[in-house]
Amino acid sequence: MQNTPAAVSATATEEPSFLHRLNAEWHKPALQVFAVIVLAHWAEHLVQAAQIYALGWPVPDSRGLLGLWYPWLVKSELLHYAYAIIMLIGLWVLRTGFVGRSRTWWMISFGIQFWHHIEHALLQGQAIAGHNLFGRPVPVSLVQLWIPRVELHLFYNTVVFIPMAIGMYYHLFPPPGEEAHGSGCNCAWKPRPAKREA
Repeated sequence: MQNTPAAVSATATEEPSFLHRLNAEWHKPALQVFAVIVLAHWAEHLVQAAQIYALGWPVPDSRGLLGLWYPWLVKSELLHYAYAIIMLIGLWVLRTGFVGRSRTWWMISFGIQFWHHIEHALLQGQAIAGHNLFGRPVPVSLVQLWIPRVELHLFYNTVVFIPMAIGMYYHLFPPPGEEAHGSGCNCAWKPRPAKREA
């Protein structure tokens, strides 16, 4: 089937999809919003670790910052699972704006988050079923059999964050040959041209 001039004209004037725009002209603000969400969640884990190790609080009382005012947040498996899904979706949806090394690191982060999401799905499944694995008094993930939950999820969030941050660095400061990839993304940091004196 050949493209008629009318078909070509209609294709050329089609509005770009939401997903395309999210990875082109909206990529920078989308990444900024995503980064705020990721950093806020990671900060909660860091505050919780500080409450335990620096302040000496008992683990049940160490609920991060928001958990001090809303204790149910820490105990809600649904909320933790929802965050894991949001993180997974964000990493997947925003991936096409990345190329080269930045994409490699971004996808490493996605792979680790995929496993983190599996662990949270297992916890959520136990909460829904009302039956905990291995006769434990609370829902338990697989790796949690060897590493306590607070330390494990601080570790997961750290190992997801590090390759994501490296990917962002290469995205903002692309190596030679990876600057322009035709997506329309304007995230790369470019120094302002020097002003010429009149």
